Amino acid sequence: MSHRVYVDRMPPAELLDVFDGHVVAGPDLAELIEADAAVVGMRHRWDDGLFGAHPRLRVVARIGIGIDNVDLAAASRHGVMVTNTPEGPTVSTAEHTITLMMAAAKRLPAMQRQARGEPAAGAGGRSGGTRLPALELDGLTLGLVGCGRIGRRVGSIATAVGMEVLACDPYCDTVDHELVPLPELLTRSHVVSLHAPLTTETTRLFDATTFSAMRPGAVFVNCARGGLVDHEALLAALDAGQVSAAGLDVTDPEPLPADHPLLHRDDVIVTPHVASGTGAGLERMFVMAVEQASMALRGERPTHLCNPDVWGATR
Repeated sequence: MSHRVYVDRMPPAELLDVFDGHVVAGPDLAELIEADAAVVGMRHRWDDGLFGAHPRLRVVARIGIGIDNVDLAAASRHGVMVTNTPEGPTVSTAEHTITLMMAAAKRLPAMQRQARGEPAAGAGGRSGGTRLPALELDGLTLGLVGCGRIGRRVGSIATAVGMEVLACDPYCDTVDHELVPLPELLTRSHVVSLHAPLTTETTRLFDATTFSAMRPGAVFVNCARGGLVDHEALLAALDAGQVSAAGLDVTDPEPLPADHPLLHRDDVIVTPHVASGTGAGLERMFVMAVEQASMALRGERPTHLCNPDVWGATR
């Protein structure tokens, strides 16, 4: 039996053959009404209203790891399976994290501005040349806040660079790095990199108190979720020199307003939530999401089912 599969963006033509069914594409939701499955990114909020309006829907397959735009309890109430692709973005996101870490540590925004002969940007022009010299990472300490697939890969790359790696993750006890409580990680780390999911427990985990506990002059990197960070507190920490530089792939909101101060500083580099967006990474996540949706439509339990309580339920 052929199924109708909604995607919130049309995939490249060479990937269409991974579907076992008829493909209908967004970005709007008009075509969702007759869909059995939805393969989606972060474009929409999946809640009671959306599930209730589409009673044919059996599975929502997220392209990526995060499911903070999906109300899992609502999905279960409506008998909809929710899946993700936890292995899909690992390599690309880890590489992007290392790229931002090095770009911030080496002061690349400031150096590029200097090469153009442009004046320094940011509070007091502190990012100019000798006042914030580039860091040599060999021998410094990286602190990973969250040590899942991406965090572990970041740690292995950092180890190859010559860094000592610490990790803080209350849900993980088997990692290749030294596990320490968050306060100890903050005081020991020259670079802090976030890899935690966004939950009620972790929302605004990095606020004024957290930043003040960091090693003075540390580099801060976030390729996880923007909601983990109080950006006003980050700006204050940058102004005070408590944080010497930051690399952000995620913000709250996304995108930031064009006049947001984080976009106009030489001690901050911001990319638009593209860490997983390599050609290989996008293809891998898309194919994995389709595989998860196909398993659900065949009556098989998906390997990455995020709401296991719905398994076996009928609508």
